[in-house]
Amino acid sequence: MNESAARESIVRIARSMFERGLTHGSTGNISLRIDGGWLMTPTGSSFGELDPARLSKLDAAGSHIAGDEPTKEAFLHRAMYDEQPRFSAVVHLHSLHSVAVSVLADVDANDVLPPLTAYYVMRIGRLPLVPYFAPGDAKLAEAVRGYAGRHHALLLANHGPVVAGTSLAAAADAIEELEATARLYLLLRHERRRALSAEQVAELRRRYPT
Repeated sequence: MNESAARESIVRIARSMFERGLTHGSTGNISLRIDGGWLMTPTGSSFGELDPARLSKLDAAGSHIAGDEPTKEAFLHRAMYDEQPRFSAVVHLHSLHSVAVSVLADVDANDVLPPLTAYYVMRIGRLPLVPYFAPGDAKLAEAVRGYAGRHHALLLANHGPVVAGTSLAAAADAIEELEATARLYLLLRHERRRALSAEQVAELRRRYPT
């Protein structure tokens, strides 16, 4: 994908997420690899009003080289890219239901959501909870690095999800599946439910490795 197409792709997917209520105000950020570096949504920007010409451009080391100033959470994206070079896009949202799950006190920090559906297992797999650090804190970057080598999807405590993918479409699709599953989990949290069995999960992970 050339740079012009990459810019348009970020703006199109971001606007779609904003219009469907997956992000609000100036929350969330998206990045996409291009030759020699990556593009990113700027600091303080709304997903509903992005200008493709003003997206932040960073070099391969994560240094800002053009466009508007990048988000202070750029380090989240760099950590995912550094730890898993096969990924070409990262999406971070403050989506309502995922954030709600991130503040619950009784979740399994090693795998926050149960395997309620096949598509959750196929697109997310396991979802660890990263301990809370203030946005922009360098300690959060190190915490993310500790998980990013083994997981493409993380849930930041009291903050929101971060998901990487081999394409922007794949990352967006996965984070939307995470949000839908978080909503489903909250709807069913106090009901009797039937999650997928360990055998069913193992078979899905064998056939559809994340």
